[in-house]
Amino acid sequence: MLRIDSLVKIYDGRRVVDDVSFHVEPGECYGLLGPNGAGKTTIMKLALGLIEADSGGIRLCQEPIPAQARAARQRVGVVPQFDNLDPDFTVAENLLIWGRYFGLRQVNVPELLDFAGLAGRENAKVSELSGGMKRRLTLARALVNDPELIFLDEPTTGLDPQARHMIWDRLRRLTQQGKTLVLTTHFMDEAERLAHRLAVIDNGKLISQGSPHQLIDTLIEAEVLEVYGDGAVSWAEARRAPDVRLEISGETAFFYGRAMDGLLAALEHSGLRYALRPANLEDVFLRLTGRELRD
Repeated sequence: MLRIDSLVKIYDGRRVVDDVSFHVEPGECYGLLGPNGAGKTTIMKLALGLIEADSGGIRLCQEPIPAQARAARQRVGVVPQFDNLDPDFTVAENLLIWGRYFGLRQVNVPELLDFAGLAGRENAKVSELSGGMKRRLTLARALVNDPELIFLDEPTTGLDPQARHMIWDRLRRLTQQGKTLVLTTHFMDEAERLAHRLAVIDNGKLISQGSPHQLIDTLIEAEVLEVYGDGAVSWAEARRAPDVRLEISGETAFFYGRAMDGLLAALEHSGLRYALRPANLEDVFLRLTGRELRD
């Protein structure tokens, strides 16, 4: 459904997309992970033919991009990073007018609103909707043309847990129906729950790729011991060992390894707070991209 080959995009002499290659199979959810400025949104814009690459190849829905971008976009839906609903129209009018862009004479508004959990809201103004409702309406709008592939750029940013879980449920339904999703997100639990495969991108480069479980199994130690509180860093520094990797972030120490019985026994009488847990996708992400703040 999407093939990216040796893609390069240069802005002001900097490669914001640097020799990236991947493909997305029909019916899968493919996640793009990376810090702010890593190049994720630029890759989406290139794939849609909204901007032109400096080199490399793109095929979207079997069409070459940008040569046949218009034809390919007829078969694609997009949920942008920020809602761009028209505040002058009602919920139903937003869907109907969007359908006109695809040359549709009819739009099944009740079915779309039912899917988005907005049944009975067709006559409401956009300004009357909560943030979660607006996000679900944006998702419904992306489905107006019954797309084969849907791009979702951080679809749950700013939502409360209830709204996030509802959107996750709807996205799972779409893949069950055979739709293909390309997802960017900063929520590692979201990527772990939804994505069949992931690509981690940093500084424009694709640095790792695989299923969430593959990345966790191959790129990070099995267990994480977090130690926090006053004195946690000095306590941890004094207990460095060759078989356990130590990372410090602020006032928290992270031990990565296996069989940390000795550390746990020492913590019992230390007065420090701690938690032992299995490693997860966030641990993988931080190991690959670092803990430094990105703006």
